[in-house]
Amino acid sequence: MQEIAHWIDGKEVSGTSGRFSDIYNPATGEVQARVALASQDELDAAIASAEKAQVGWAATNPQRRARVMMKFGQLINQNMDMLAELVSKEHGKTLPDARGDVQRGLEVIEVCMGAPAMLKGEFTDNAGSGIDLYSMRQPLGVVAGITPFNFPAMIPLWKMGPALAAGNAMILKPSERCPSTSMALAKLAQEAGLPDGVLQVVNGDKEVVDGILDNPTIQAVGFVGSTPIAQYIYGRAATNGKRAQCFGGAKNHMLIMPDADLDKAADALIGAGFGAAGERCMAISVAVPVGEKTADELIERLVPKIEKLKVGPYTAGDDVDFGPVITKAAQDRINRLIASGVEAGADLVVDGRDLKIQGYENGFFCGPSLFDRVTPDMDIYKEEIFGPVLTTVRAQSYDEALQLVMDNDYGNGTSIFTADGDTARDYASRVNVGMVGVNFPIPVPLSYYTFGGWKKSAFGDLNQYGPDAFRFYTKTKTVTTRWFSGIKDEGASLNFKALD
Repeated sequence: MQEIAHWIDGKEVSGTSGRFSDIYNPATGEVQARVALASQDELDAAIASAEKAQVGWAATNPQRRARVMMKFGQLINQNMDMLAELVSKEHGKTLPDARGDVQRGLEVIEVCMGAPAMLKGEFTDNAGSGIDLYSMRQPLGVVAGITPFNFPAMIPLWKMGPALAAGNAMILKPSERCPSTSMALAKLAQEAGLPDGVLQVVNGDKEVVDGILDNPTIQAVGFVGSTPIAQYIYGRAATNGKRAQCFGGAKNHMLIMPDADLDKAADALIGAGFGAAGERCMAISVAVPVGEKTADELIERLVPKIEKLKVGPYTAGDDVDFGPVITKAAQDRINRLIASGVEAGADLVVDGRDLKIQGYENGFFCGPSLFDRVTPDMDIYKEEIFGPVLTTVRAQSYDEALQLVMDNDYGNGTSIFTADGDTARDYASRVNVGMVGVNFPIPVPLSYYTFGGWKKSAFGDLNQYGPDAFRFYTKTKTVTTRWFSGIKDEGASLNFKALD
């Protein structure tokens, strides 16, 4: 059986802790590999090595670091199919969806090719009599990324790209359920010219997470996962004096106004609600049609589209719409929540619990489910399901629909489908959610903006990727200068000098 350990000092090393975690094939339910879980000593050694390597990397000028990002991006492109296969093999998502996972991470690396512009400071000439004032951005040192199972390529790249381009060294702790993609990315980064030790991949569980949070060398921690864990990591990191950006769960609503194009809204809900088996923090899990007529017509359009969805393993071809969920525990939890919705009185219009795929009876598959007439007091509404379940909460007016979103504990993403610009502008302005789509179901900003939710979806004041990432991974130093006298003459030079 394949054994995955760690990427330390530019090479794959074996684990020494004697502790392992099984990696399942979600389509079959079988163990396909195992990953070594690092000990505290292994983690501390990796951090100490990263600290040494970071000094030289920080001294490398930003333009040369950007060239490494350029080569890294080229290698990711060249190895797209290999990386997508790793994502699909361990996560279970379809190959087209896995390629999208890699592509969205690559787009952040492309922005990091322009890191020198992001890292510029400010300058004020003659701020006082004979005094100049300037600021500079400097790397933090060693930082850490703790990433989830549902995007094995995208989110590690969101973390490592800005952190490395800014001159830091990174300890990456990927999900122990899907570690192979991060290992492959580390090898490609080395091939691109990243010095050994600057990126360390340390696999592990809570013991490693706590070790990262308590190690005094680590200056900042980026995390994506569930809200309880995000809050825990943020609190412990802050207690230990570290910067932290921690992104948690979501309950994303999509409002459908009476004037919306219902065919387009239904298509949007299918993709946003059931893509990647609903295992996306930006999935639309709550449809909010405004008015009974809108709701009835929307449900009428959704049912045949849902019934046509093809569920299966990624090896079954590119026409598979989505695959299994990540674990048996996730499958059981989804089915339990569906049962609770039925018991609470919601109308289960499409029931995906009995899905069986020939030859994959032990796989972690959940068919698509659709609820209607869900109310905010039901568990099926209050909890993040993280599965292929779309719930419908009917609203009688725009204000009622808006208030439903405003009152929800989560604030990751939301969208509104309408033909009225005034309604759309009002919604985007008033709603207390971090990312808003107008006639756009999954409002993930492009990589030169920034990604982040509000309320219990995020802890910390700076978002992922874009300008915020470079603020997060650097500290500002301000220098006040005054020169009294003196002239230095080194003679003339008529040729351009290459940067060291």
